[in-house]
Amino acid sequence: MTIRYEINPPRVIQDNALSHKQVKLLLDKVQKRIIAASKFCNGIHLTDSVLGVPRISPITTGAIIRNIGVNVDITASLRVRDRNITALTQSVYDAVLLGLDGLLILKGDEPPAGPKDSKLIPSEIVKYFTKQGFGNNLDFFLSISANPDFAKIQKKIDSEPTGFITQVIQEPAQVHRIVDKLKPQGFRIIPCVMIPSIKNANSAKMVGIEFLQYQDNVLDFIKEIHKSAGDILITSPNDSKAALKILSQFKGLKRK
Repeated sequence: MTIRYEINPPRVIQDNALSHKQVKLLLDKVQKRIIAASKFCNGIHLTDSVLGVPRISPITTGAIIRNIGVNVDITASLRVRDRNITALTQSVYDAVLLGLDGLLILKGDEPPAGPKDSKLIPSEIVKYFTKQGFGNNLDFFLSISANPDFAKIQKKIDSEPTGFITQVIQEPAQVHRIVDKLKPQGFRIIPCVMIPSIKNANSAKMVGIEFLQYQDNVLDFIKEIHKSAGDILITSPNDSKAALKILSQFKGLKRK
């Protein structure tokens, strides 16, 4: 039973490239957030350049977590949109060597500048790396909709990932449906839930989420989803305080 908390590594470019000192200060803040969250969760998921904006590598950030001795399951997103097979292979090797537990292989948001699409398909990349034997050392996950059309995601299913991480969930019935279909086939299901707060309102709007459906019973909402899937990913992109407040109330759900 795992409770995961999603964290965005710091940006490396704002108005211009940040200095080493500036990046180090930002990483120190991330470390403090991770240390605080690890008291209440047993998994950290690190994103990969959300919205296509360059950030510190999630694999590098994951290695830093390992080095500070935080005992949690570490997973990271890995974009295929702006990488080729050579770059992806380097990243997967790095993830293995640096002690990460799993990778979410996803297309990724379109970058604001530079090449827009490598034409690589996440499910094909998962199949490629598992055939190479990397599945012996890493869990590979794919992203699916909160309301998937199972016929249309058959290629993802056929690629045999370790499991699937959902897009943001709005109601437990969405999770029950996915679990009933995919868990009997041996897949792990990690539902993603966004913490309702004013600071997260714009992010929710971007992905079409209405907090009204669960903001008054968020604790029961998360408990039911966690009970169904045995796993959950908490995201709170703009409000770490709200996330830690919620996480602190779920310490008892952590895997022993």
